[in-house]
This record gives sequence, structure tokens and C-alpha cells, in this order.
Amino acid sequence: MAAVSGMRALLGLHRSIMFQCCSGLTQVQLKATYLPRGLCSSDTKGNEPKLPVNTENESLLENLNLMGVDVKMARQRQPGVLRKTFTNEQGLAQFLKSKGASSKVVASIISRYPRAITRSLEHLDQRWELWRNIFKTDAEIVTILDRSPESFFRSSDNAELKKNITFLTSLELDTKVLHRLLTTAPRTFSNSLELNRQMVEFLEDICAELGGKNPQQFPKAVISRNVYILTRSTKRVKTNIEILRTSLKLDDSELLALFQGPGAEILGLSNQYLRKNFNSLQQKMVSLRCQKADIKKLIISYPMVLYPGPNTLSSKLDCLLKGGITITQILEKPKVLDYSTQNIIGRLEELKRVGYDFQKNGISVLDSSRKRFAAKIERLAASPDD
Repeated sequence: MAAVSGMRALLGLHRSIMFQCCSGLTQVQLKATYLPRGLCSSDTKGNEPKLPVNTENESLLENLNLMGVDVKMARQRQPGVLRKTFTNEQGLAQFLKSKGASSKVVASIISRYPRAITRSLEHLDQRWELWRNIFKTDAEIVTILDRSPESFFRSSDNAELKKNITFLTSLELDTKVLHRLLTTAPRTFSNSLELNRQMVEFLEDICAELGGKNPQQFPKAVISRNVYILTRSTKRVKTNIEILRTSLKLDDSELLALFQGPGAEILGLSNQYLRKNFNSLQQKMVSLRCQKADIKKLIISYPMVLYPGPNTLSSKLDCLLKGGITITQILEKPKVLDYSTQNIIGRLEELKRVGYDFQKNGISVLDSSRKRFAAKIERLAASPDD
């Protein structure tokens, strides 16, 4: 058994060295007990040798299994990676462990984003240094990779990443916003610099057209509210602005205030989805005897009402109304719609159990944290007249 394990380690080491060699990245400091699956030969055009179509690399599968990788999950996520002749799973593992990642974290990263094993050591070093321009410690980056490996491994273009970090930093975005961009909207950084610049300039122009006094600050406000905006097209955003302008009969100052605030969060929705949701909301509100002014007030005060699908929103409204809450109260406290239908039903049942009177005490209790809500129920149960 020891002999077999030793042979596997030797083969692993050979494969990794050949991967780095084929990438032109042989490093003296490379120390590991792993390696690639074959000789680094190539065809007459210098292309990487390929396995037969749809044939997985058995040696790679064995190596991943030994590392604790969920191969079934990897196959579902990015099946093509398992057919590659040369990969760098052991080099990746050594690199991440040197930054503080555990074997379990490494295995989880590869399971969820198999393409990570195609990155060379040089690429990993460069990318890590770029991320360290934003994050203070290696531990922070490891935590993010464990939560969202795609954010780090999605793009293979470090040069473009560097340009985009420099550009977005120049917008004076808060550090927390840059963190969110990297972790939740990584495609922003695999965009070309020109594409990101185009959206920023477009937003500046929109602000100027709407009479804004500081167009340079407008993109910052929108991006801070909606980190996905740079992954949308200017055509989509422009059309959404027109949909909201015409549907709600908003003037320039109202539009500007909407998009500088929470309205930025719905700017990136697909045009068809936004129209559909608006029309469904309008129909629902009319059926509840609301006026156009009520609909406008609701959307301006709580634009996220247009975010969930029509069935979801209708279900939430019906639950609240059946629970003894009036549409007027919902219009005054629309954030109660933030919660899931299941959550709303559960809270209404708890409040009914303790005899809570919405007409007398209002509905603010529904818009509270889980801890505060539980404490409120406990107090009401102990003193029903409170």
C-alpha cells in the first residue's frame, strides 16, 4: 500500500511539473508531492494534446478523489475540465495552503469551481497580489474563495483585472463596495476596461441630462447601490429609465432622486421583466382600489416592489391583507414586503396568537429583525395589554 501511495505521489509531482513546464512557468521553489498525467507533448501547431471526446482523464479523477474533491459536483459544474490532459490541482492546493486554506477548503473550492485547477502558479501569484491591493489579509481572501470561488478564478486575464481595479478605485468607491464587486459581481473585472468606462460615462451623461449638479458622483451612487450594473448593457439601462419615466409620469428631478437612491437596484433588470412586473403590480393595486398616485408613491418609496415576480408579490400582499392589515398600512410601511411569504405567514400567526391589534399598534413589528421580533412576542405573551 505504501508503495502504491508513493507511486501516486511521484506521478502527481510529474504531472504538476509538466503543467508548469508546458505553461512556461517552471519554478525552482515548487515543492510538492503531486503531479500531471502524461508527457507534455503537443501537435505541430503547439496545441495541448487532447483526450478523445467525452473521455474523462482517469488519472485526474483519481487525484481529485484523493484530495477529497466532490467529483460528481465538479462534473456537473464544469465537465470539460475533467477531460483535460494537463491540470494543476496539486500546485493550486499547495498555493492555497500556503495562504492559510485547509485541505477541506481547497477540496470545496475545486468541487464548486473546477476550472481553478487550470490556473498556473504564476497566474495565481499575480492575481493574489492584485486582490491584496483591496483586501488587507490573506485570511480575508481565503474566506471569500471558500464562499465564492468563482469571484477569484472566473477570469484568467490578470492584466485586465489590474486595469479595472485601477479604474474603479479612481471612482472613489468605498472599500466595502469594491469588496462586493469582486465577490458578488466578478464579471465586472473580466469586462474590458473600455466596457466599464462606457457604462460609467453613460451614467454621467444620464445625470447631466436629468439636471444633476455632480455627474461624476452619480456613477458612484448607482454602483454602490447596484454592484451588478457594470455587467449590464447601456441599452438595457436606458430603456429601463424610459419605462419608469413613462409608466410613473416622473419628471427629471424625480428620476434623478430615484436612481441616486434605492431605484438604482432595479436599473439592471431585463426590460421585459420590468414591464411585466410593473403591469402586474398596477393590476393588483387597481383591484385593491388604489389610485395611480398610490402606485407611484409605492414604487418611489420602495422600488424593490418591482424586483420579485408577480406571483410572489401577489402572494405577499394577499397574506398581509388576510392577516388584518390594510393596503393603506402597507403603502406606509412597504418594507414589510422584504420578507418571504413563509416568513410573513409565520409572523402573522405568532402575532395572532398573542392577540396583536394591527389597527391599534401598526405594522412596524413585522419589519424587525428575528431577534427583536421574538423578544416582542415574548413580551406580548407575558403582558397581552402591552
